[in-house]
Amino acid sequence: MPMQVDLNSDMGESFGPWTMGDDRALLDVVTSANIACGFHAGDPDVMARTMRQAADKGVGIGAHPGFHDLQGFGRRRINLSAEELGNMVAYQLGAAQGIARSLGTQVRHLKLHGALSNMATDDPAIARACYQAALRVDPQIIIVALAGTRMEAVARELGATVAAEIFADRAYEDDASLVDRSKPGAVLHDPAQAAGRMIAMLRDGAIHTLGGKRIPCRIDTICVHGDTAEAVAMATALRRDLEQGGIAVRRFG
Repeated sequence: MPMQVDLNSDMGESFGPWTMGDDRALLDVVTSANIACGFHAGDPDVMARTMRQAADKGVGIGAHPGFHDLQGFGRRRINLSAEELGNMVAYQLGAAQGIARSLGTQVRHLKLHGALSNMATDDPAIARACYQAALRVDPQIIIVALAGTRMEAVARELGATVAAEIFADRAYEDDASLVDRSKPGAVLHDPAQAAGRMIAMLRDGAIHTLGGKRIPCRIDTICVHGDTAEAVAMATALRRDLEQGGIAVRRFG
């Protein structure tokens, strides 16, 4: 079992006066923040506020690009060409870098959001288009990729620094992909259950699937989604249980 692991959360997903999640509370718990870049959620003011808070807390800042789909929260699949995918990712990463630099901080990592991430998991060509574009913008960017999947393999083939990720609040299919949110049991809501499950995966060095399979993998970071009502409670319980189990919670890289 690893002696340390990163704890990340998707945030910066509010828009104007509309609030999504409790970012300020989560930033007291997590070590890395994946901040929406204005396409699936967020706006320039939200990005700046969230990045400033993250920097003040010593939390690693990441760009979280997704499809241009505010109404669908980036969870609807959109078919784009490789060039369009690359431009979409480069645009959002560039926006995140611009805001970060204006605040005297930096974007350390990149993690695809929602349907874009799911499609990149299914199709290596999509992963390649997204990651190549990100690496052209910043060759040193750390790619956060789903552990044990083809998207992780693509990132490593491209020579990127990779942080392999598992999810505390999502169930897994037998191919290491996430169970579709429309299916029963896809999303976990009980903090104690989620924490125990993560300890077991770290202990085994493997993803535990809904079908009972064990998929050996490297685990660098654990994600708790920031848009659920129980996000703060889940992240807090997870960090407490990890540290009580002798596992340090520190940002990757």
